Amino acid sequence: MDIGLRLQAVRTLKGLSQRELAKRAGVTNSTISLIEQNKVSPSVSSLKKVLGGIPISLAEFFTLDIAESEDSPFYPVEEQPDVGTNDIHYYLIGKHRGNRQIGLLREVMPPGSDTGASMLEHEGEEGGVVIQGQIELTVGEQVRVLGPGEGYYFESRIPHRFRNVGDTDAILVSANTPASF
Repeated sequence: MDIGLRLQAVRTLKGLSQRELAKRAGVTNSTISLIEQNKVSPSVSSLKKVLGGIPISLAEFFTLDIAESEDSPFYPVEEQPDVGTNDIHYYLIGKHRGNRQIGLLREVMPPGSDTGASMLEHEGEEGGVVIQGQIELTVGEQVRVLGPGEGYYFESRIPHRFRNVGDTDAILVSANTPASF
């Protein structure tokens, strides 16, 4: 059995990022990453410690049927892993789909958070809709504050940046292609 692949599948199924699992289990992010890449083979006690962060028993880990969820077109909240960094949460929909063409995210940006001092640039296109709160979106030289119901769509190679300018969480649903998450 491929322990690393199985850990990644179970972690994803439970909706946990590597960072969140590491924090819950009391290990480093790199420990989780190395296990999932099969670069280290954990001892039974180490694996048990990591699984305690999910939480799942060793027996359930080895017997859980994860194939069923891989065929499903539906993604409940617990099957949307947080692939974000820093303060922004990016909940990925469709993580286990092979050859995804679209990166579909539910984004949660706390007040004052932003995508960083540097403008983002990458290939493809992206678009989204603000569900809650207010974001300031900069695309090239254009800047606009968007609120609930308002959307955006642009070529991702144009330098861009997102910032929550409100006093509540901003929630967006976004998509990009090709998938970058």
